[in-house]
Amino acid sequence: MDGNGRWALARGLPRLAGHRAGTDNLRRVVEACVEFGVKYLTLYAFSTENWGRPIEEVRGLMRILEDVIDRELKNLHKNGVQIRHIGRLDRIRPSLQRKVHQAVETTKENDRLVLNVAFNYGGRDEIVCAIQRIIADNIPPEKVTVELVNQYLFTAGVPDPDLIIRTSGELRGSNFLIWQGAYAEWYFTPTFWPDFGKEELLEAIWEYSRRNRRFGQVSPPQEK
Repeated sequence: MDGNGRWALARGLPRLAGHRAGTDNLRRVVEACVEFGVKYLTLYAFSTENWGRPIEEVRGLMRILEDVIDRELKNLHKNGVQIRHIGRLDRIRPSLQRKVHQAVETTKENDRLVLNVAFNYGGRDEIVCAIQRIIADNIPPEKVTVELVNQYLFTAGVPDPDLIIRTSGELRGSNFLIWQGAYAEWYFTPTFWPDFGKEELLEAIWEYSRRNRRFGQVSPPQEK
């Protein structure tokens, strides 16, 4: 969900105003995903590298996350959304940790849409964490398979993404789902996240539907 800060600066607003506008867009995108039949949605909200931003911006982002949970949890639960957190919680203050756990626990039985919120998340950190847990469980090297690693990732039990969308015109993955997204289709748009709405999401899905996914193999010959 990139481009919040630039969206704000282009309007003469502080960067946090852009982040708040970005969170206001969350409801529109989640509702559109439910309408379009998307079953799994992962939002990259805060990366392990984002801790390096100015302290006031980081504090503001933490407050925004807390506000979003307070404001949206009841509505998400009512609409059958299951909230999952992927990433680490150890650097987040205890009161916010409790709210994240509450959101996950409250919605755990819902199955209309699984919403993964990647907060304090990094793809490399996720893989390191998985390796550490595999070693701690005394699993011998010959038993380590792709399927086993999948079970130790933060996204265990969730299928790999089919489509990854990056807003704001940046053309890089930025440490997002680097294991799971090995064969995902990418869609890049210059639109800043606060302006990325239902129509552009639909366009991204239509573009995805026109792709020929080969997963490293050769497409079968077309019948004449």
